[in-house]
Amino acid sequence: MSSFTRLIRFIPKSSSTSSTPLIGEPVDPTLDVGVASYESKPIEVDVFSGQSVLSPGEKTGRTEVVERLLSPLAQEEVGTVRCIGLNYVKHAHEVGMAIPQTPTLFMKPSTSIGDPFPAPTTLPKAFLEDNAADYEAEVAVVIGKKCKNVSEEEALDYVLGITASNDVSSRENQFRQSQWCYSKSFDGACPIGPALAHLDQVKSLAEVNIKGVLNGNTVQDSGLDDLIFSIPKIVSFLSQGTTLLPGTVIITGTPAGVGWTASPRTTLKDGDEFRVFVSHGVGTLINRIEEEK
Repeated sequence: MSSFTRLIRFIPKSSSTSSTPLIGEPVDPTLDVGVASYESKPIEVDVFSGQSVLSPGEKTGRTEVVERLLSPLAQEEVGTVRCIGLNYVKHAHEVGMAIPQTPTLFMKPSTSIGDPFPAPTTLPKAFLEDNAADYEAEVAVVIGKKCKNVSEEEALDYVLGITASNDVSSRENQFRQSQWCYSKSFDGACPIGPALAHLDQVKSLAEVNIKGVLNGNTVQDSGLDDLIFSIPKIVSFLSQGTTLLPGTVIITGTPAGVGWTASPRTTLKDGDEFRVFVSHGVGTLINRIEEEK
């Protein structure tokens, strides 16, 4: 049995001279910590003894209030972000592409990991002239222990939990190349959070709900039952011949409703706000879009 239900990484209000992050579990199990942070509401946290969600230790008996939410994993803990493209049935239909027979993989570097609000998501100057920045609400999987050559049946034994992510993309650059890394790997192009929900809290992954909300309008809304390749299939596939280290983040694809194929086409602009809600305690990842000056 896990020592936690969900964890966040944060800077506490009591940290007047130090910016050392803490790990802890929100005291209120029903609180959406992403929304609470956005609305400047207090988030009381039971502090854990560890320094990482990968090895959180135990509750210390001490409580703190959040000053600033951080991504559940620090950049240096992640290594690489493994990304699955075209993995929802309805999304494949909306972009007019055939259902893939094999998972499509691309990668983002650890420097693409970004924090939830109040940290901004910054669109690079090099990509702005194309007016092609897009959002992709995704469920992210965090690997909890070293994983290689595992079967689908045992794959979930290696998953620590799930969180929310936004696969921010430059579409014109994406479709100019056969490989997608350049268009999706800029600094902060993979914000994650706000909380990591332990897999024990998810009785059925098919029941997990994900929503993408742009400037208050719901543009994406799906269950994981629309995935083409399930999370056990993805983890097993990625582990064949390749060791997935603890902290590896796998983003699992985006559901229908992306801006690039919308009518009229919708792209991210300076001042926009994009929210990714994931159920089962993860909460709402909120990112405010800024254009690099």
